[in-house]
Parts: sequence; structure tokens; C-alpha cells
Amino acid sequence: MKVTVLSRLLAVAAFVFVGAAAQASVVERPLSDVSFSATLSDAHTVAAHHTDMQVLRISGSSMLPFFGDGSVVIVKKIEAEQLRAGMVVVYQNRFGETVAHRLVASTAAGWTAQGYNNASADTTVVNEANLMGVVYATFHSNGQSDRMPALSALMGKTAIALAAPAK
Repeated sequence: MKVTVLSRLLAVAAFVFVGAAAQASVVERPLSDVSFSATLSDAHTVAAHHTDMQVLRISGSSMLPFFGDGSVVIVKKIEAEQLRAGMVVVYQNRFGETVAHRLVASTAAGWTAQGYNNASADTTVVNEANLMGVVYATFHSNGQSDRMPALSALMGKTAIALAAPAK
């Protein structure tokens, strides 16, 4: 009888532990009621008023819960000397990819960046030569396009920034 009670308690504890671990690893992307088309249009409208800003679509989940697939960011140019730990920046990595990640530490060569959900830092150091700017604004969408007529034109002039595993 003692073995049966102990077995049940261990089974319940294992179930709770596995369930909690699974729940902790699930990070949902932020959503809004606004269509992706309208989100993209709104971001371009704001950025059009500033010569030092550009709009990027986000692809990936390394920056969840802050932004992920379906999010749109406005990136503002910034001087490398103005960078601080915690800022979310966009830069070109050594593979030629555009990446949006958070600055975690200053080094002699520049800054180490890392996605919020990445276990390790990016292998490319962020510096004056590859820095595109800081994330100035983030727009979330419902991920659905409402087939707005100007969508293909907006998509054509909107580059993608990766929120992806470290490389």
C-alpha cells in the first residue's frame, strides 16, 4: 500500500513538473486586432515623416514576448557611441543577415547582442560599421492581411529583420 501511494505521489509530481516546464517554454507572440496590412501601412506613415527611420518586418521568435513574426518595427539611426546595454538594435551580422536583438555587454570591439530567447549571444559584434539603428517603435498585428491594394508595394519596400537563433 505504501508503494502505491508513493508511486501515485511521484506520478503526480512528475506530471506537475513536466506540465510546468512545458508551460514555461511556450511564449506567445503579441497580437493586436489590427491587420498586418494596416500595421505595415501605419509604420510606413510614421517613418515617412523622418529621414533617419526605416520600417522592417520581423521574422523569428528570439525576441518574444516583445516582438516576433507578424510584428513591424521602426528603426531609427543612432551613433554607436550612444548605444547602451538593454537597447534593441538592428545590425548586419557576418552572414549578411539583418538581425534585431538586444545589447547585453560592451566589449573593446563593440557590443555583444543576444535574443531574449536565445541561450547564447550572437557571434557578430555590433559596431559602427554594421549598426543600422535602434528599434524606435514596435507595431503588432493579427498576422492577417486584409488584401489592402497597396500591400504589395509596401511589402516591396519593407526589408526583413531576423529575430532568430544566435549565429
